[in-house]
Amino acid sequence: MTAFGPLGGPDQQGAARDASQPPHGASGIEGLPDSFLQALSSLRRASPRAEALVQEVPAPSKLAPFAVALRAEVHSHGGVALGAHPVTRLRPQPEDTEVLATGRFILLHDPAGQQAWGGTFRVVIYIRAELDAEMGNDPLLASVAWTWLCDSLAQHGVEYSHAGGTATRILSESFGSMENRMPSNDVELRASWSPTGIGFGSHLQAWADMVCSFAGLPPLPDGVIALPHIRRS
Repeated sequence: MTAFGPLGGPDQQGAARDASQPPHGASGIEGLPDSFLQALSSLRRASPRAEALVQEVPAPSKLAPFAVALRAEVHSHGGVALGAHPVTRLRPQPEDTEVLATGRFILLHDPAGQQAWGGTFRVVIYIRAELDAEMGNDPLLASVAWTWLCDSLAQHGVEYSHAGGTATRILSESFGSMENRMPSNDVELRASWSPTGIGFGSHLQAWADMVCSFAGLPPLPDGVIALPHIRRS
């Protein structure tokens, strides 16, 4: 059962819901603290980029007393570059779909606080995308990914502290019976930070923008820069 409910504004869920009401359909929803219910409500009001297909997934149960997790995927459609589509939610058929980037967003809450967090909430994100060989061998790739994360958070006005993370380049080559598989270059970004304000929706939107950027989508206004040279085939 979900503890989250429909995501986004009227353009994403058909009609705006009263944001002051807690999400419905969850087992044990009445036992959630008000602080976490308010955070869920803020996330539900978020309007991430439509190209990022966002849905709730099972949350980890051992990191904090309360948690919610979301997954995002950015798809191509029938081999056509995403840039050829209008800025609308893409709903490709499974056989025509290529996943260009994936991401995970987790909001943790411990009413008692955790010393390492410096607060009672913690955001944990993960993003992965496949690159072409040229970009995968760029020694500055990791620092670019981290800088883009910081810039995206700043653009969305995210208030946070205790940020940390890693950016990893992964080269995969196949051998033996799998030697016909093409080598792949992937980039992974794992990061976390502690929200210091109440605008949790802005954290979600910043993360969704990052997933889209890793997929090579054209940047949003105000100087957001997408990672270049994303592999399309």
